[in-house]
Amino acid sequence: MGLNVPQSFIITDRQQVIDFDFSQFVHPFILKSINYDAVRRLDLTKLPCETKEKTIEFVNSLPISAENPWIMQEFITGTEYCTHSTAKNGELRVHCCCQSSAFQVNYQSVKHPQIFHWVETFIKQMNLTGQISFDFIHSPEDDKVYPIECNPRTHSAITMFYNHPHLADAYLNEQQDKTIEPLPDSLPVYWLYHELWRLVTHLYDWQEVKKRIDIILSGKEGIFCWYDPLPFLMVYHWQIPLLILQDLTKLKGWIRIDFNIGKLVQLDGD
Repeated sequence: MGLNVPQSFIITDRQQVIDFDFSQFVHPFILKSINYDAVRRLDLTKLPCETKEKTIEFVNSLPISAENPWIMQEFITGTEYCTHSTAKNGELRVHCCCQSSAFQVNYQSVKHPQIFHWVETFIKQMNLTGQISFDFIHSPEDDKVYPIECNPRTHSAITMFYNHPHLADAYLNEQQDKTIEPLPDSLPVYWLYHELWRLVTHLYDWQEVKKRIDIILSGKEGIFCWYDPLPFLMVYHWQIPLLILQDLTKLKGWIRIDFNIGKLVQLDGD
């Protein structure tokens, strides 16, 4: 396809990593579970570690097996972006892009021609139909973009289309003149309770407090609509409280509350 990708290796046995010759490569590597892992997905431990012993200790702490394979991927530094795309018969129907991070719940649309071209080419060459989300790194070393993750699902960044009148048409109509992207006047999207949590946990930092207030006042809440407030009320004030009450009966515990997708992030959770 002629598309840039980072060096990647499928890992089905810990010994593969322990025996790997990292000296052949310029960049370090990280390990990522192919199956979704809500907690370990945020672990960006660079390999090799400072010593062989620490590398072995880290690798042996991971649940790697033939039934639970991982990817060892070249770690490329740069600016991270996330995308959502909708495709039909190899045609890119819907596309949005925004700057991202390991845990991203704020979305502001940006145009990135390199990423658009990469996604458009991939979808055309694979003749895809469906929804697909990519994470990219734009490397300052060579000014190229590299995909670091792909998920065959809707990305919550699709909320940036909240005011687009033709989004449904892109899914339902047979013909479409051009790829639909967020409107130029679409506001940055946030989730209210994520912002309130960040605010109350940083009351000692006036700049951070001001930043969170500015986000709330100048952006668009991810699921609130004046004409349809029920999703906002039910997710925040019914679904999440019920999940917490359910967890209290099992005493399983959680790492954090993800208001973005309405779930508790738990060890070994989905």
